[in-house]
Amino acid sequence: MFTAGDKVKIVSCADDPRAAGKTGTVVDEVPPGPLTQGRWTVQKISAFIGPVLCHTNELHRIGGR
Repeated sequence: MFTAGDKVKIVSCADDPRAAGKTGTVVDEVPPGPLTQGRWTVQKISAFIGPVLCHTNELHRIGGR
């Protein structure tokens, strides 16, 4: 599980493949639900990639807030 502010490495991302291999910050304060189809919102990836939605298995936590 992730919490808001966790730093993550995006291993892969079906939402935007350009995000794979980059790092970002989890936005969600609660586990994702049906609205996002169980995907976490990750932001602060790069100037050219907006927030993306990633499944748990597409992310690897690298640090906290």
